[in-house]
Amino acid sequence: MALDFFESHLLLLALCCFVALIFDRRRARLSAHDAKEERAEDGRGNGSASDGWGKRYLVVYAMVMGAEWLQRPYLYSVYRGHYYYTERVVDILFVVGVVAGTLTASVGGFWAERFGRKRLCLVSCAVYASACLCIQIRFLPVLLVGRLLSGASASMLLSAFESSLVSGASSQAALSAITSPATVASGLAGAGAGILSNQLVGRVGAYGLPSYTSPFLASGILLVLAGLVIHRSWAETYGDDKTTSPSASSPELSRLRSAVRIVQDDPRLLVLGLTQTSLESATYLLSFLWVPAIQEDTIALLPLGYIFAAFMLSMTLGSILYPSLFAHSSSSTSPSFASSSQPSLLTNAKLVSSLAALAALSIAFGLAHRGPPTRFYAFCLLHAVLGMYSPLQRTLHNALVANEHRAALSSLSRLVTSAVVVAGLVAGVESAVGGAMMGCAVMLACSSLAAGWVLVGGVDGDGR
Repeated sequence: MALDFFESHLLLLALCCFVALIFDRRRARLSAHDAKEERAEDGRGNGSASDGWGKRYLVVYAMVMGAEWLQRPYLYSVYRGHYYYTERVVDILFVVGVVAGTLTASVGGFWAERFGRKRLCLVSCAVYASACLCIQIRFLPVLLVGRLLSGASASMLLSAFESSLVSGASSQAALSAITSPATVASGLAGAGAGILSNQLVGRVGAYGLPSYTSPFLASGILLVLAGLVIHRSWAETYGDDKTTSPSASSPELSRLRSAVRIVQDDPRLLVLGLTQTSLESATYLLSFLWVPAIQEDTIALLPLGYIFAAFMLSMTLGSILYPSLFAHSSSSTSPSFASSSQPSLLTNAKLVSSLAALAALSIAFGLAHRGPPTRFYAFCLLHAVLGMYSPLQRTLHNALVANEHRAALSSLSRLVTSAVVVAGLVAGVESAVGGAMMGCAVMLACSSLAAGWVLVGGVDGDGR
């Protein structure tokens, strides 16, 4: 019965995504046609070189994200259900990965600029694949090394991809044109990875072999293939002299100090950062806790891969629907504000507050109604909110944060998010799933109120 329930909802979400993608594709073609006409009027090129780079980037990005998502559905089950480690040991393993990723993120961008973006991608793929081998061995020191390598390599890979994307795009418009399809590609790759992981666990287990570790082997193979594609299709690029100078190799502490001063001077940036931190912290914590949360009141073996695929389709659906939601909200904005110099800023500020409130309500719904079906609905809604929030957050950052301050604020947000996640894991949130969900809901509710008061009020006042 449980399998039929999750499979039917997965098919329904897939159908919704398919229909949404058709309409989104049509909208993208119209936008591309308008952009092409503008380039022709301005005497600019057709951007074919940038389009070719974007396609190569998206192929590899989808492969790497697919490898990342292959590991997510059964990561908790490997440690807890396959190797039978205690909750405290599982928390420690997760903490090691989070800390390693945080520390590496502070230098990943510099390494990509200094030693080569392509080279760092290749090294990261190799290290990540080796981490997939470590999890096959039931020996705690090896598993700890695997988590260390996994967190560090995933962070380096994302830093290298971000640097490659920025350097490969010919313009800000080309960068935006790649970013949106990349979000959709990541979600679809996650859905496919969830389905594949579920099939692997079921089929490998039928032969009496270790089933929960099979998705990690598949992930390692996909990372190797991604490395081969990068090696054959990407050109090596480096940063300029400024980004690779010795003074650029240790900017993190000064960045953090600068970020603290910036948010002290601008309450809007403080609230925007707190909202981002709240949502990302809740996401990280619940990415560790969704398995025990959804299995809390059942002894049946649930199809975790299918459930994860449904989450990813929900997130994809949210990212596709965001432009339509934004257009509808913009059309309802008052004429006086629509004619101002910031026609979209107030709309986005309102959406930030609304999405944070919706995320809090989704978690509260899952907390109040226990059982796999209701918590499945709650987590699907939360992932849809995340899908809408990602492009929204980028838009607000571009509008409110100066270019020279973005790296500093990102470093501060990443540090605070990691601190919240580590504190939650060290406190043993796994043994108190209800308390952890309540804490996430309260944190998001406070962020929604603060965003409504400071962001919407501040932007509305500036707009008028």
